[in-house]
Amino acid sequence: MSSLSTRNLTLLFWVHFFGTISFLQPVLTLFYIKNGLSEANILVLLICWSGAVLIGEIPTGVFADRFGARVSFLTGSIIKLSSIGILLLANSLEMFMLFSVLNGLSVTFFSGADEALIYESLKKDNKQQKMDEAMGKIQSAGFIAMMIAVLFGSFFARDLEQEQFQLLILLSMVSYIVEFVLLLFIQEPSGKVSIPGTSIENVLEGVRVIKQAPRLLVMFLNVTLVFIPTVAVFEKFDQPLMIGSGLPVYFIGPVYAVGALLAFFSSRSIGMLNKNLSYSVLMYTSGLLSAFGLLLAALFQNQLWIILSMVLFLRWVGAIRYPIYSKLSNNIIPSHVRATTISLLSILDSLFDLVIFLLLISFAAEGIQGVLFGGAAVALIGSSLPIQQREKLRSSPINR
Repeated sequence: MSSLSTRNLTLLFWVHFFGTISFLQPVLTLFYIKNGLSEANILVLLICWSGAVLIGEIPTGVFADRFGARVSFLTGSIIKLSSIGILLLANSLEMFMLFSVLNGLSVTFFSGADEALIYESLKKDNKQQKMDEAMGKIQSAGFIAMMIAVLFGSFFARDLEQEQFQLLILLSMVSYIVEFVLLLFIQEPSGKVSIPGTSIENVLEGVRVIKQAPRLLVMFLNVTLVFIPTVAVFEKFDQPLMIGSGLPVYFIGPVYAVGALLAFFSSRSIGMLNKNLSYSVLMYTSGLLSAFGLLLAALFQNQLWIILSMVLFLRWVGAIRYPIYSKLSNNIIPSHVRATTISLLSILDSLFDLVIFLLLISFAAEGIQGVLFGGAAVALIGSSLPIQQREKLRSSPINR
C-alpha cells in the first residue's frame, strides 16, 4: 500500500498535467481577433483576469482554510471548466470578459493550497525535506502538457476556422473533466492543512519588512515593470505578429515548443551565467535588452526573423529574471514571514498589472505597434531601477 505522500504526489502530478493543458492557448489571441476583439479589448480581458485574481486571492485562501484543500481544488476545477465552456458560446466582449473573470478566479482556489497539501502530505510521512524535489516533479507535468498542447493546438487550428477552435475547446474541457475526477481521489492528511502566512501578526510583520526594505520594493518594481510588458502583454500579441510577418499558423506550436525548451534549460544554467556576470548585471542587461526587443518588434513587424528572435529571446529573459529576483529578495526577507511577505508582493504585482494594462489601453489606438511602444517605455523604466544586494533584515522584537 502506497504512503499518503506518494499517493497525493502521483495524483497531483496528473492533476497538474491535465489541468494545465490548453489546446487553444497557441491560437488564443487569434481566436479573440477572429471573434472581432481589438487590441484594446484583449487588454481589457487581461485586466479582468488580473482583477479576479487580486480580488479572489484572500477569500479563496479563507475558503481553503475552512473547507480544506480538496474542496478548494474541486471548486476551482468546476469554475475553470465553466469558464472554458463559455468560450463555446462567446460572441461578444462581455462573454469573453466573463470567461476571463471566471478563469482568473479559478486559479486562486489552487494558489497556496496546493503547496500546503504537498508539504503536509510529506510531513505525514516524515519526508518534508523533499519538498523542493516534489514541487519540481509536479511542475514538470505542466511543461510536458504545454509542449503537447501547443504542437497539437496550432496544427489543428491551422485554418483558423470556428469549427477548429471549438474542437480545441472541447478537447481542453475533456482534460479538465479528467482533472476533476482525479481530484476526487486526493486524500488530505488528518488534521488541518493550513495555508501559511495568514495570521494578522505575520501580515503586519510582512508590511513592516517591506517598509523597512525600500531596496526590496525597488527590486520588485524592477522585475514587475519588465515582466508585465515583455511577458504578460507581449505573449498576448506575439501570435498575430508571427502570422502577420508570414509564419504559417501550424508553425506557432513548434516556435512555442522551442521557446519552452530554451526557457527550461536557461533556468537551470543561471548558476553558470553568474560565474561570469553578477546577478545585478544580469538583471540590468536583460531588462534593457527586453525593452529594446519590444522596440524592435514594434518597428519591424513585417520581418519574420526579427519577430521570431524576439519571441524566443523574451521567453529566455522571463526564464532567468524571476529566479534571480527570488534569490536576491529571499536574502532580505526574514524566514518566519517569508510566505506572507511574498504574498503581499504578489498582491502588489496584481495591482501593477491593472495599472499597466490600463495605461497600455491608451496606446492601443495605434494597434499592436502602439502597445509595444508603450510596453517598451514601461520596461525601460523598470530596468533602470537599482538592483542591490543587502543583508537580511532582523525580525521585530515581538517575533524573536
